[in-house]
Amino acid sequence: MAEGLRHLLFGLLLVSNALVASGPGDIQAVVEKDGNRVRFSADNADVQLEFCTPSMVRVRSSWDREFDENSALGLMVPTNEWPSVSVRSTEMDDFYKLETDALTIRVYKSPLRLEFYTSDGTLLSTEKLNTQAAGMVREEQGIAVHKKLHAGEQVFGFGQRMDFVNQRGKRLELTVGRGIGRPHIVGAYNILEANYSPVPFFMSTRGYGIFLHTPYTSHWDMGRSNPDSYSFKAKGGELDYYFMAGPGFPAILDLYTSVTGKSPLLPKFAHGLHVGTYSGGTWGYEEHTSTDYVVELGRKFREKGIPVDLIHLDSTWRLFGEHGGSGATTFEWRNTFDEPEAMFDQLYDMGYSMVGVHVRPRYDNGEKYKLLDQAREAGMVYPEPHDSGEFVNFFDPEAVDWWWENGAMKVVSQGAMFFKTDEGSAFGRKANESNKTGPTGTEAERLHNLFPLAYAKAPFEKFSEHNAMRGLNLTREGYAGIQRYPYIWAGDWPSEWQYFKPVIRAGLNMGLSGVGYWSHNMGGFEHKPDPELYIRWTQFGLFSPMAHLFGMDHPGYKEPWSYGEEAERIFKQYDRMRYRFIPYLYSEAYQMHRTGMPMMRALVLEYQDDENTHDIDDQYLLGSNLLIAPVTTKGAKTRVVYLPEGTWYDYWNGQAYEGKRYHNIVTPLEKLPIFVKAGGILPQQKVLNLGQETADRITLEIFPEGESSYDIYDDDGKSQDYESGEYAITDVTVKEADDRTLIKVAAPRGKYEVPERRYALRVHGGSAPQAVYEGGKPLPSLPTASAYETHGPKAGWYFDQNAGELHVNLAGTSKEAITVAITR
Repeated sequence: MAEGLRHLLFGLLLVSNALVASGPGDIQAVVEKDGNRVRFSADNADVQLEFCTPSMVRVRSSWDREFDENSALGLMVPTNEWPSVSVRSTEMDDFYKLETDALTIRVYKSPLRLEFYTSDGTLLSTEKLNTQAAGMVREEQGIAVHKKLHAGEQVFGFGQRMDFVNQRGKRLELTVGRGIGRPHIVGAYNILEANYSPVPFFMSTRGYGIFLHTPYTSHWDMGRSNPDSYSFKAKGGELDYYFMAGPGFPAILDLYTSVTGKSPLLPKFAHGLHVGTYSGGTWGYEEHTSTDYVVELGRKFREKGIPVDLIHLDSTWRLFGEHGGSGATTFEWRNTFDEPEAMFDQLYDMGYSMVGVHVRPRYDNGEKYKLLDQAREAGMVYPEPHDSGEFVNFFDPEAVDWWWENGAMKVVSQGAMFFKTDEGSAFGRKANESNKTGPTGTEAERLHNLFPLAYAKAPFEKFSEHNAMRGLNLTREGYAGIQRYPYIWAGDWPSEWQYFKPVIRAGLNMGLSGVGYWSHNMGGFEHKPDPELYIRWTQFGLFSPMAHLFGMDHPGYKEPWSYGEEAERIFKQYDRMRYRFIPYLYSEAYQMHRTGMPMMRALVLEYQDDENTHDIDDQYLLGSNLLIAPVTTKGAKTRVVYLPEGTWYDYWNGQAYEGKRYHNIVTPLEKLPIFVKAGGILPQQKVLNLGQETADRITLEIFPEGESSYDIYDDDGKSQDYESGEYAITDVTVKEADDRTLIKVAAPRGKYEVPERRYALRVHGGSAPQAVYEGGKPLPSLPTASAYETHGPKAGWYFDQNAGELHVNLAGTSKEAITVAITR
């Protein structure tokens, strides 16, 4: 009897192992070819290939031969509609060959394995491995895919990770959150666990990318267990991934953001400075909060000439409730705030473009409003056992409407124009900021990573409709597709030198994962920074995609005058410099909206064939022409900067540097190393209130080399009309020869009518010109800088011999094309 039981158990174990680690098996038939889809039936599973574009294919497998068409509620991938793709199919002895104009896929018959080639026959990816685990494998906790990791192949992406940029040889778990619980030592946060915005997507230097379309926690072994292969799997659901051929990273990002959505444009004024405030009292100091503090803060920035466009009131504006404490929202003002509506009015009268408030995704009862009770009674919370739900059910449109009308509108009607949506990681797991556990179970586990998307989407769309302008939402957590509901910040990292560089990595990885509107708490969040750290971090912050100033150190709160006169002076210098660069930043934001290229770019994004860029994690390109190298070492007077191929100019002194080399750069405290690519064109304007003023003159700062061009983007700055073509492009071209430089500024083209403006030039390098012509007519030469300045807006030019810079005021306006010739 015992022997028979042993044989039975052994037999069951064999069956179990076969189920746990089995592949699709051999292809038995091509069961379906429907439009762009080709479906193969193998021994154990069906595998479907859907061609989305000639360069991208969606791969799905099902062991029950059914495919779930609503696995992610449409939050990651807003549409699955793709135009027809011409696919040529051929059956060979060992495989089926599927070809488009850009991609060739071999589907091997026995066993089913996939190989991907470019149209010219270059192998991109293969599942033919010399190991038992190869291709798709059904394992105990989901379907895994094992593919070859080629020699020299490097991989990038995976969302807002703070540990590494190049993830070859690493093992990763992707699930939303900073990590469970707080650390035992203050200031010892674990950057290895932190992933507020994971993205199950990567790009390979071999010229392809993979996006795993799953809401579940996913696991990635990128050569850690076996240096010759990598694997990925999700904890649940079917296997569903998109394979994209580049070969360049920009082309791959364009494809990825075609799947998960392009970033919209934020309002133009949102590209200025954002300031958060605890209104005079962070946690533990709530009694110090007041509307007066906020109004005086707004007034102080104005009096000091430090431009700011957006202000948000963080968590202590609201009364903490009966049950959820700081982790829930009552939508009820703390009693220390007198007349919040008047506070909003005063700030708007000062010219602030938007004022918002911080919220969390759970209801609570306050003193006046019993929102939690009402929401439970109305069935508008995410259901939990015994009617105990507290989370807003952002997955239900009806519940979103109820939240907006009964909760949000209590402060929106008073003047709030956007929300800062915090703690999106609390759904389906323990919250970071409290011991509260959200909903649990298999469904909550499936929705955990999707919750931040639904949470950010609701106020983004509701405020856009209510404000009758483009949406804006500041959020901490995200997942694949969060770029549609910008913008995101890196989380609350202490004001310590050890977190400065990891925050830069987070931004690089976000850009490599298709998210462009990214920010961080410049200067750090918790603790009081030393003035040097504050200066270095805010220099980086003001040359980040979004400039976000906020901290909880009482009573400094990262306000620049709290860290000494030098810190205030340097902060003001870089803030005003950012405002001058708004035409450049806004034009780069438009390119991001159009192509998916982020504003903040790891060097590998544009120089993937340069092995020197593969592990650089503290430099970046800001747009197409600037290279930024923050100083992240305390007391450093120099730093090593790697400059990619080409010639680069030190922005501060015009010195030329040879590319594809490392350089030791002197970095006094007031200097953020900034380099301009040769041929670079940087459109700038005077410092102005972005929400209320329009620049009447654009200065084109030019670093000539060969032929180069730049497109200046314009629209009304607020409405969504740009999505239907209401914008204009001004083409600027520069052509340099031995004896002359030719600069052309075209009249704006497009549906949007650009308000008439004039132009000035600031041309670097070269000797003093013999003459400067505009439209064939010579412009007057002025002998000194003061003569040039007093000449005012009238046409003329001056050459600064010491700086090697030519300054030109032009007579023409944007109403017509302008041609300038500089002869030497």
